Amino acid sequence: MLFTAPLVLLVLLVLILLWEAVRANVPPGAGDDWPWRLRLLDMEVLGSLLAVATGAVLARAQYARTVRPYLGYRGSWRKGLLAEGKPAWRVGILNGGQHIAVVDSWECRVVLRGVSDEASAPWAAVPDVVSTLTAAGLSAGRDYQLIAFGAGFPLVGTGNYDTVPVGVFSQRCVERVESLHIRVRVTDVVGDSHERVLDCMRGARAEYNVPGAEPVNE
Repeated sequence: MLFTAPLVLLVLLVLILLWEAVRANVPPGAGDDWPWRLRLLDMEVLGSLLAVATGAVLARAQYARTVRPYLGYRGSWRKGLLAEGKPAWRVGILNGGQHIAVVDSWECRVVLRGVSDEASAPWAAVPDVVSTLTAAGLSAGRDYQLIAFGAGFPLVGTGNYDTVPVGVFSQRCVERVESLHIRVRVTDVVGDSHERVLDCMRGARAEYNVPGAEPVNE
């Protein structure tokens, strides 16, 4: 609404400007006939209103860019998150913007290795994805943790690289799951909507990242 009102006003004023421009170029004898005698606004007033409306639209667009959230995520292997001394792949989300963003929806899509393809996998709520993983022989709390963020959850602008955990996955889970995506939609302080898709398994199986003899992040 904060953006729609000045934008609608600007479009309306541009239409009036076009009408007045057409009226000014009709033949002299036709100016007294309908509809050419219809005068909507004085040109000086119209020019002032156009300047105000244009300024409002540009100011709102600049403010929206300033307060927009910058959603990012990262994953890393850490020990002790699921089992004592065992590495687990932790994925977290962060809002790198300066202002708060509020979660509108939080959906997941899981593809099991050798069972289904990504194109046919539907977006679903976290409990439905948990059911799919459980049916595949993976246990919540032992093989993985998935955190559900409800509508209205605030993602605060951190100003640093600290992330809010969204999921933790054991090596067994990483081997059994081909891909797991999380789609998050948020609304910023001016009412604009933003969307980001998190690829939770990205980097987990990279050769340089797979935990082995070398210690992982504590």
